[in-house]
Amino acid sequence: MNAFLWIVQGVLAVLFAMAGVMKSTQPRDKLVEKLPWVADFSPGAVRFIGIVEFVGALGLILPAATGIAAVLTPLAAVGLGITMLLASAYHARKKEFPAIGLNAVLLILAALVAWGRFGPYRF
Repeated sequence: MNAFLWIVQGVLAVLFAMAGVMKSTQPRDKLVEKLPWVADFSPGAVRFIGIVEFVGALGLILPAATGIAAVLTPLAAVGLGITMLLASAYHARKKEFPAIGLNAVLLILAALVAWGRFGPYRF
């Protein structure tokens, strides 16, 4: 199970790092083409979301890999899960149901990492 959790952490870290870098570095006009929800948020809010996702991705891997403050790994998973819960609520209000599916999968994976790393498979 430990190896499985590492794989899930790695997949989540890659996905959130890519999304975070994209949201925090690309101009708003370019993002709106790929992510229509960006039009409803200020550029600062979109950048903040991107930074949160990138830092969460780092938090899924670095503390556990270095053994320094390993409790930050499940906390990062909880934070990313909350981010996906909020994203799901936004997409539900806008009736963007396909987006909710992706948010739900990422939420479940983040919850799995949090459960495993807080519980029976902690470092």
